[in-house]
Amino acid sequence: MDAEYAGYAHELTNGASLLGIDLNETQQGQLLAYLALLIKWNKAYNLTAVRDPAEMVSRHLLDSLSVAPHVAQGGSRWLDVGSGGGMPGIPLAILFPEHSFTLLDSNGKKTRFLTQVKLELKLANLEVVHSRVEQFRPARPFAGITSRAFSALSDFADWTRHLGDLDTRWLAMKGVQPDDELQALPADFQLERCLVLKVPGCQGQRHLLILRRTS
Repeated sequence: MDAEYAGYAHELTNGASLLGIDLNETQQGQLLAYLALLIKWNKAYNLTAVRDPAEMVSRHLLDSLSVAPHVAQGGSRWLDVGSGGGMPGIPLAILFPEHSFTLLDSNGKKTRFLTQVKLELKLANLEVVHSRVEQFRPARPFAGITSRAFSALSDFADWTRHLGDLDTRWLAMKGVQPDDELQALPADFQLERCLVLKVPGCQGQRHLLILRRTS
């Protein structure tokens, strides 16, 4: 590992430790390999507006891992909607190899990247789906559905309603607390919890909103 990636590794393991996550050697290696692929493919595919690799560690890897306790509490089948460059789905799939993660995006370039990550990192618990969320029809509901800067909460709920049931938890990762969006939640959804996320190295506000269907 060159000095540059050794620095990223240090930032990653220290940040994960502050989040209460003890990464093993395999997980650390996979997360850094994912970072390397993100840096490489971003030049042509515009996967993220963040260009500084060191900033990617905090704003993408650690930010994704910050919701890990709430994924650990849920069931084993997860859907990441509008996954884009794979956040939070890929870091979570690396952290929880015993869970299955479906990454869904309507952008073909992004799903090609996600498929390449799956192959190169040998993530057997990962499925990539190229589809609009409204047209996706899985065989059974997911235990949890994540989104990160995907859409307004009302759209997130409306577009994914058919993908969950009364046991499903919807995890929406946001910046500032979206009070206006909460007011516009569909009648059959309720806010279960709104949590402040403390992400090592991230300057702005981060919030996690956990939603449930009520009917």
